[in-house]
Amino acid sequence: MTETSNVTAPAGMHALSPHLVCAGAADAIAFYKAAFGATEMMRLPGPDGKLMHASILVNGSSVMLVDENPAYGMLSPRSLKGTPVTIHLIVKDADAVVKQAAEAGATIKMPVQDMFWGDRYGLIEDPFGHLWSVATPQRTMTAEEVAAAAKAAMCGVGGSGV
Repeated sequence: MTETSNVTAPAGMHALSPHLVCAGAADAIAFYKAAFGATEMMRLPGPDGKLMHASILVNGSSVMLVDENPAYGMLSPRSLKGTPVTIHLIVKDADAVVKQAAEAGATIKMPVQDMFWGDRYGLIEDPFGHLWSVATPQRTMTAEEVAAAAKAAMCGVGGSGV
């Protein structure tokens, strides 16, 4: 197995960062700024004005973006009719962030609520088809406590939220 844990990422980047394909990556950057307070790190437009590469920081984590380009197999969630991927964002106030994202144009897929694993948690879809779970940890639980809470939540025996 190849060792990857000692790789040093470039300044402002992380060793693991999502790379989002968007139909309208420049508009996506504007949305992420409005919804999540993202900071733009760089953008590289191609000759046609579409973004060949861009990167932003969301809550201190790097996210890369590119414009959709079907000729190169780069399809956005809209072209794919959905996405199996959810980007998880941990914040100080999930309610406020989900509200801000909705005001910026996101669709709330699951309202923020207290969850059995100890987070206040909600799910949104951004205008480009990417799913974001937004969470605020409320309490730290052991694996055993989470398993018991999950069982209770799934079986309807006490517990809160699923």
